[in-house]
Amino acid sequence: MTNTSPTILSTVSRQFIDDWLSALEALCSEAHMSSLISRSGLVADQAQPHARVTLDQIVCLYQLAAVETGDEMMGLWTRPIRPRALQHLLTCVREATSIPSALYRFSTFWNLLLDDYQFELDDSAGTLKLTLKPQGDVPVQRFGHMLILKLAHGLMSWLAGHEVPVKGVGFVFERPEFNQDYATIFPAPVQFGMAETSISFDEARLSPVKPRSPSDLDEFLQNAPRDWIFTSSREHTQSLRVRTYLTQTPWETANLTEAARAMHMTPRTLIRRLEADGTSFQAIKDALRRDIAIRDLHAGRKSVEAIALDVGFSSAANFHRAFQRWTGSTPSTYRRHHSKYP
Repeated sequence: MTNTSPTILSTVSRQFIDDWLSALEALCSEAHMSSLISRSGLVADQAQPHARVTLDQIVCLYQLAAVETGDEMMGLWTRPIRPRALQHLLTCVREATSIPSALYRFSTFWNLLLDDYQFELDDSAGTLKLTLKPQGDVPVQRFGHMLILKLAHGLMSWLAGHEVPVKGVGFVFERPEFNQDYATIFPAPVQFGMAETSISFDEARLSPVKPRSPSDLDEFLQNAPRDWIFTSSREHTQSLRVRTYLTQTPWETANLTEAARAMHMTPRTLIRRLEADGTSFQAIKDALRRDIAIRDLHAGRKSVEAIALDVGFSSAANFHRAFQRWTGSTPSTYRRHHSKYP
């Protein structure tokens, strides 16, 4: 097995972006929406319980929609966020002399633009906490709440030159069925059903900011949201630590006992900690196999039989059954819809 970044291989459920797609539908004609979905690599019939979405598809849809709708937050807030707003935000935070100062600039910037929510920054008891406060009785947009918190974290990490540690993330909405997707996004414990949506940082763990040039700013904008939406952390949950272990271990020797030994704990302790993450060793292993298979089917260069062997299946038939269980689609059907080389 190749040593591949688990973040790059990660996928999220189609349900994770449903709120976003609903917001986009309000801004687009049916034909335009169909075009956006098609050009981003999504397919209309993918709206099924087990469908998966890749980082490339999210990035492509974001880049297309932000330009073509004239709203850089694509209908996620009641007031449209006009073109070049993100550029002005980066210019503003780039002048900050510290992470707390940058977060203050981030909050005041959005407080000038948002009508339905306002940010409040609190720095008591050694914790820097950015809270999204509703202005009246406003609907909760799950994808919008996630995206704006992740933008705050992504900008802080860009300024620091490395991924800034997050102390905790809380969302006002209840735990969704796809809650495991949030572990792919945030390098911290994520809680649901909280009084307010927030992200917090331990001030003692915040490093100085690094000077950022205009070319750095341009590169961040060109890559958006690739550089900030998916976390690069490997240590924030046991489940991602296990996923990292699996990327570095041949399938035939990858088992719970060896994973526990690599993490300097007993198998029972690892099981208990994975249960606390709401998952299991086998579920993580299957998710990684699924995501590697999706990547290779999308690339279109390997046969289904070769992909089956690469992800540890002794036969293509077993792989077919597993892939259909994971995604609701057969490998051949998935390739027909998604491959770059049909």
